[in-house]
Amino acid sequence: MKEARYFYVPQAIERNELPAEEATHALRVLRLKPGDELFLMDGEGVFYEAHVTQADKHCYYEIDKALPQPKTWSAHIHLGIAPTKMMERIEWLAEKATEIGFDELSFLHCKFSERKNLRVDRVEKIVVSAMKQSRKPQLPVVNALCSFDEFIKNHSTGHRYIAHCYNEVERHDFFDQLTALTDDEPVTVLVGPEGDFSIEEVRKAVDNGYVSISLGKSRLRTETAGLSAVMLARLVKRIED
Repeated sequence: MKEARYFYVPQAIERNELPAEEATHALRVLRLKPGDELFLMDGEGVFYEAHVTQADKHCYYEIDKALPQPKTWSAHIHLGIAPTKMMERIEWLAEKATEIGFDELSFLHCKFSERKNLRVDRVEKIVVSAMKQSRKPQLPVVNALCSFDEFIKNHSTGHRYIAHCYNEVERHDFFDQLTALTDDEPVTVLVGPEGDFSIEEVRKAVDNGYVSISLGKSRLRTETAGLSAVMLARLVKRIED
């Protein structure tokens, strides 16, 4: 039995041709021919059963059946994180968080940030690959780097949290906070750079409605803290079959 072949095709129902990169993989690596079956993922919650109709320099398809995929968690999970100096570590986070399941990833420039720029397109490719590998029907949104102040200003709704290591500011256990929620409003959690947020940033977030939280007693690396936050939110907000 052949393994199902999955391809990411935005707005798949409105087109009949695989995007160039996906077509290259389909034709040169998998060597698909007319009549071969494939699955399309639109990144918006629908899979499509389809078959190849033409395979030359382009790969054309025809959809046979739409397969809507229900979301398996109940709230919009948004991680805001300061990118690490070594980009490989934040790319690992993006991959693993996508495999687990979340909705949005934002990058923060903070007072103690060691990285002031990053290639969002590279992260997006990693997220697409992870979505396909893990068979996730929804593609997480990846946002460009923005300042901490800008993020705080533009995200003022839903349940908002900031993780940090300062003893001067009272911290609540993140898991306890999540399990106490009685609605499915968006969950946004912020994780700082390797040197943590500045205490001024933490206090500013708290003053703007963010809850000061701890992710446990261990001192975690940035990418580990980010993945831990996503895992906890995903666990609490899972939809059971």
